[in-house]
Amino acid sequence: MEVGSALRQLPSVDRLLQEAAVQALVTRYARPQVLAAIRATLDAERAAVRAGAAPRELGPLVAAVAAQAAALAGPRLRRVLNATGVVLHTNLGRAPLSPSALAAAASVGGGYSNLEYELGPGERGSRHEHIGDRLRRLTGAPAALAVNNNASAVLLALAALAAGREVIVSRGQLVEIGGGFRIPDVLRQSGARLVEVGTTNRTYIEDYARAITPDTALLLRVHPSNFQVRGFVHSASPEELVALGRARGLPVVDDLGSGSLLDTAAYGLAHEPMVQESVAAGMSLVCFSGDKLLGGPQAGIIVGESELIGRLRRHPLTRAVRPDKLTIAALAATLDHYLRDEAPRAVPVWRMIAAPLEALQARAEHLAAALTAHGVVAEVVEGESTVGGGSLPDETLPSRLVAVGVESEAALAARLRAGDPPVVARLERDRLLLDLRTILPEDDGALLDALRAALAPADDVRPSADIG
Repeated sequence: MEVGSALRQLPSVDRLLQEAAVQALVTRYARPQVLAAIRATLDAERAAVRAGAAPRELGPLVAAVAAQAAALAGPRLRRVLNATGVVLHTNLGRAPLSPSALAAAASVGGGYSNLEYELGPGERGSRHEHIGDRLRRLTGAPAALAVNNNASAVLLALAALAAGREVIVSRGQLVEIGGGFRIPDVLRQSGARLVEVGTTNRTYIEDYARAITPDTALLLRVHPSNFQVRGFVHSASPEELVALGRARGLPVVDDLGSGSLLDTAAYGLAHEPMVQESVAAGMSLVCFSGDKLLGGPQAGIIVGESELIGRLRRHPLTRAVRPDKLTIAALAATLDHYLRDEAPRAVPVWRMIAAPLEALQARAEHLAAALTAHGVVAEVVEGESTVGGGSLPDETLPSRLVAVGVESEAALAARLRAGDPPVVARLERDRLLLDLRTILPEDDGALLDALRAALAPADDVRPSADIG
């Protein structure tokens, strides 16, 4: 059939609206939503016809409109089961929140709160005080401030302390993290001028000392959290930088990136610089993320000297990057887990990192057995999980994975992503792998249900004896 003739066979928007099933959709979703679904369906159908497909009958088009309307009415941002084995998966929202953090956010979000109000004297207060005391007790720093992410924390520190002046950074620390966030670009945006010292692999404290001029505002140390340089390397230690800063009357700002309040070495990983260590070394300000190894909501946290934190609070940029009440509530509840020494048991990120291999083995065996009973070939295999989120590059944790044997791994992966809840799995060497480390035990049932639903269409995804 000629394309023009085929296109003319497609019903109009008004014709589809007259269908009883579509009118029912109008009652359920409202007319504007259904109109958008009809237009999207017809646009897709026209594209298919132009590509050579035959136009569909009215019934299938109405069904497609119903599916499109449901998709438009549903939330775009959805909960996902992360079976990839990447604990801090940036594309999947990084750190899951603890039940206490979620409850705290729901409590203050469901009504009014004392966000900027002191209940005792009945007068205006500061939103920053809700977490300031907690951070002071946890890190040992005299003062603290939270903003909306760590990029904002670094930008604010540079803008408030170094605008129009020089900032000295080691050439080996001019890093780029995800999303094109580059330290040189942040320096320019803050109004500060970058002064590079040393080389890519070796920078000595004498390099910093020789670069200091009357126009130097501060020394900046950046933790290269998402890469490693090995071999013939050297960098100035925090203690050396602090001593030089004090001798020359300059603040030293430490951008830890992820940062951690717990020692990662205790969990079989390399030692990630801890916030408490930077504070104890005498760093003037320490910046780190709230939604990485801390395991809380997206936030940037700055701890350090009271006078400098005060300058940051008074800077106009602070209002533009301040956190909202939901973030503050969830962050405070997350910090409380650390104050109660329960983070490895209560914060999901640390629950995953600390999960014993024996427990992962038992859970993986149970899942594999349940899939086998469902007529699917599945087996437990050894594997490695990663921390992710720009933390601990090249570091892995031993894990146990379930390998699912199907004729088309890509087709099964697509079905899992289309499920409710969606499941994101790992495709590796023609195998579909499910890493149980990044699935909390309480979600095992939901994972099994999602797998059963995705495996149900036997004509498209058939069990296979070959799982690699």
